Amino acid sequence: MEMELAADELKSVLNRLRRAQGQIAGIIKMIEDGRDCEDVITQLAAVSRALDRAGFAIIATGLQHCVADGTRTAGDRDRLRARLEKLFLSLA
Repeated sequence: MEMELAADELKSVLNRLRRAQGQIAGIIKMIEDGRDCEDVITQLAAVSRALDRAGFAIIATGLQHCVADGTRTAGDRDRLRARLEKLFLSLA
């Protein structure tokens, strides 16, 4: 399954992932510095939400493209729907 992202959609997802990357680096430093467990867990939860949002944005874009593409056969649509559903549930 190929999902093409428009430039603005791609930029948004990449920005989310870069922020998450920075958060992960911060969490590593927090652990190395012996920071409070509660602070570390709070930051882990935040990065997890950021990654989930990036994943959901990619899936939503895929759904949008699939709905717009009316040239697929019923069997193709069913298989694609099942694959997108599996992806969505992997983030749930």
